[in-house]
Amino acid sequence: MTTAYYTHADCKRHEMGSWHPESPERLQAIEDQLIASRISTLLDHRDAPSAEESDLARVHTADAIYRIRENCPSEHSEYDHFPLDADTALNSYTWRACLRAAGAAIAATDAVIDAEIENAFCAVRPPGHHASRKESMGFCMFNNVAIAARHALDVRGLQRVAIVDFDVHHGNGTEDIFRDDPQVLMVSFFQHPFYPYSGDSEPASNMVNIPVPAHSYGDVIRTLVTEKWLPALRAFQPEMIFISAGFDAHREDDMGQLGLTEADFAWLTRQVMAVAKEYSKGRIVSCLEGGYNLSALARSVTAHLKVLADLE
Repeated sequence: MTTAYYTHADCKRHEMGSWHPESPERLQAIEDQLIASRISTLLDHRDAPSAEESDLARVHTADAIYRIRENCPSEHSEYDHFPLDADTALNSYTWRACLRAAGAAIAATDAVIDAEIENAFCAVRPPGHHASRKESMGFCMFNNVAIAARHALDVRGLQRVAIVDFDVHHGNGTEDIFRDDPQVLMVSFFQHPFYPYSGDSEPASNMVNIPVPAHSYGDVIRTLVTEKWLPALRAFQPEMIFISAGFDAHREDDMGQLGLTEADFAWLTRQVMAVAKEYSKGRIVSCLEGGYNLSALARSVTAHLKVLADLE
């Protein structure tokens, strides 16, 4: 089994301040752990290309794209950052990082569909699942998974794709983009009530939203996934599966209050892979979302990748 690992140095150049938890160090921590775990050399490392604006425009409005492109400070500006909201900001490298992040997801999608690789993980930032059609928020600029899923449908001609989101926060942006789209099924669990305070009432018919209270542990999540996610995914029979892979549901991550461990993320990955093998020719593209405790993030991504690459 060939698993590709897409990333790019530009993704480390976007930053929102030394205090910010969504930091460049997240990617370095993952890379270091992959080396320490002796699996880095077993992955197919690929540089992420840049997406085109037309790729972004399949899921985002012209105003949303303009807001990011035109407001990044110049390298010689007296201001280091341009704030979009209280916790989301642009620096002089953000536009380039965004294009690499979306480009990684698109390139991985093409490589998987073309059977160059079986699956892929995109170690990219900024993350994406809070970015809606019109708005960037929650550390997210553009919705990388949504862009890739739309590419698979509109450019590559697939008819049905599924999105699996296991971040501690609800993927409100992804739900906004694909609400009531019969070609897309989205399944997720998320802590509730919690930022962005959505997803718990009147979800669209193609959304399997599972709000869970703080301090829910892996046994609870495993039961809910078995009872709700897996039947929905099998009934939908997706031709490809995309993962919004957030690791901030880890019990060591202070950004949330759920209780998952590396073993839980590995288990989740196995369940998704089983569905993909049954209906999707094994085709999976996973993109990094949250995860802010550097050690827990790195260990969890490593566990995720070991399963994707069939290394355990």
